[in-house]
Amino acid sequence: VHRTLLGKDGSLFSSMFQLPQGEHEPEGTDACPIVLQGDTVAEFKHFLWVLYALPHELLEVTSPQIDLTRLSRLIDIARISFKYHFKSLETWALDVITDHVTRKPSPIFSVPTSRITATATNTATAAALASPSAIAANGALISRLMRLGQLCTHERLLTTVITVVRALMVYSVQYAHLAMTLADELNLRALQGIAYFAVMQQGDIVTRGSPNVPEDAIVDEDGRLIVSPQQKLRLLSGYHRLTMLWEHLRATPLKFDHALACGATWHQHGCSQCWLDFWKEKSKSEAVLDLGLADVPGRLRAIEKEFARWGSATYMHNDCRLTVRKAIQDKIKLIEDALPDYFEDEET
Repeated sequence: VHRTLLGKDGSLFSSMFQLPQGEHEPEGTDACPIVLQGDTVAEFKHFLWVLYALPHELLEVTSPQIDLTRLSRLIDIARISFKYHFKSLETWALDVITDHVTRKPSPIFSVPTSRITATATNTATAAALASPSAIAANGALISRLMRLGQLCTHERLLTTVITVVRALMVYSVQYAHLAMTLADELNLRALQGIAYFAVMQQGDIVTRGSPNVPEDAIVDEDGRLIVSPQQKLRLLSGYHRLTMLWEHLRATPLKFDHALACGATWHQHGCSQCWLDFWKEKSKSEAVLDLGLADVPGRLRAIEKEFARWGSATYMHNDCRLTVRKAIQDKIKLIEDALPDYFEDEET
């Protein structure tokens, strides 16, 4: 019966079972079992379970009341299905997992995702998410899900988990540390830049391998994040490049094309000078200087906020004001999209 079921869905087993047996004793008996490299007994049992499961039993892993034990079974099913080319079963398992991750409130994270996606104004929620137990539990689950999504190239699962971990960074920099490590391991550009940027903002780090620094910990006894030598080099490179970028922006206001109405009914030189004076003043304002020197997106947002409050400028055309504000927003997006490039080390 196993042989019939395992040979379905165009799986790897269907080809294996058709190979000539040779002169040796065939595998598949208690005395001479088939050895599957890299799989545990529990993982393969979970896979066999779904092959034999009845409809009402499948509800255990598809209902909203799923727990971590059942989710772990689904993860095993998806991984084994991918390994042995059970494509339809793999797709089903990955889609069910993704649905559970996106469900609100989430039944699988230690704090529901409906609260994760809110801002950190709720003290109790923030404290719960930043607790060591929540960080450990959520971190372990995020790692498994992200590795699974990358292994199976399931974009929807990857995107969903990346969204969750980015939201969690608000509550603890340890989530950013986890995201940075996973992004390096899995080469996830969508996560790498924002994770390195968040860790850089925290600033208090120590290199793994330094004296009195535990090897397998995330933070040392003083609460400093533990990073690898390569990660430290990337953080320093990112800090240097972003500070140089800010110095260039501070000295060179963003350029914009004047509106047609400005050229027809306005004095363009006065319009340009008005923008130049505003930039020189606000790039040195308290709201900007309170932010880190390398926080270029944050500083640009502070300038945009001041620009929105500016009111009517005597020598700047209203259409040009709209163009300038969009130019600031576009620059912020351009920098954020390019964050991974700023954190490349010199050898990359």
